[in-house]
Amino acid sequence: MLEWWQWGLVCAAAFLVGVSKTGITGLGILAVAIFASVLPARESVGAVLVTLIAGDLVAVSTYRRDADWSSLLRLFPWTAVGVVIGAFTLGRIDDVGIRRLIGVILVILLVMHIIQRFTQKPMEDSIPLPLRNPWVARSTGVLAGFTTMVANASGPVMVLYLLALRLPKIVFIGTTAWFFLILNLFKVPFSIGLGMITPSSLAISLRLIPFAVIGAFTGRWLIKYIDEKRFEQIALALTLVAGIRLLL
Repeated sequence: MLEWWQWGLVCAAAFLVGVSKTGITGLGILAVAIFASVLPARESVGAVLVTLIAGDLVAVSTYRRDADWSSLLRLFPWTAVGVVIGAFTLGRIDDVGIRRLIGVILVILLVMHIIQRFTQKPMEDSIPLPLRNPWVARSTGVLAGFTTMVANASGPVMVLYLLALRLPKIVFIGTTAWFFLILNLFKVPFSIGLGMITPSSLAISLRLIPFAVIGAFTGRWLIKYIDEKRFEQIALALTLVAGIRLLL
């Protein structure tokens, strides 16, 4: 049974989950960190997953017409492969080692993205040349599937990939909303089989769903007041925080 202050933390985390679904995407990784600090690692992953799905449903209902489906269809088959690899790997590698591996990957991706942004000429095509290579989408999909299966931490991976595509702010959010709803639903059977979603974790998740829904509606309001340049800066900054945290 959680103490009152632990309930306060996980309720705040659930609220951030909701905000991340319709507002500032990078906040989701902070919520994952809070859950992991309060609940046992395996149970926290399951509790976060159910809460994420609640936020996903609100996000999709809000931005259901704003997704870039061509980008999603390039990612989904490879993301499924990543989920399967993550499910197989989970429990066979030390948790600390997995977190540090993910952190290294995220920091490398962030540095590459920043270099690309500062070195690109203004008149170049809207989509950076490297992203036209189909293997970029394939590797991103596998990495996103793997990281979300082992730690619910694929948000920063998708932020970097979709920012590089330079999608408009609302299309960016709509694309991530559909991506994560489908991905998180796909993960449910694996999570049950691995003992991540249990009666006890589900009981916690169900109590947190209202906070995730409130957060999702708050994020929908908040996004109206964030310009696209500031939106990208916040997303990148939170990605850096996430990567460094995973390294520690």
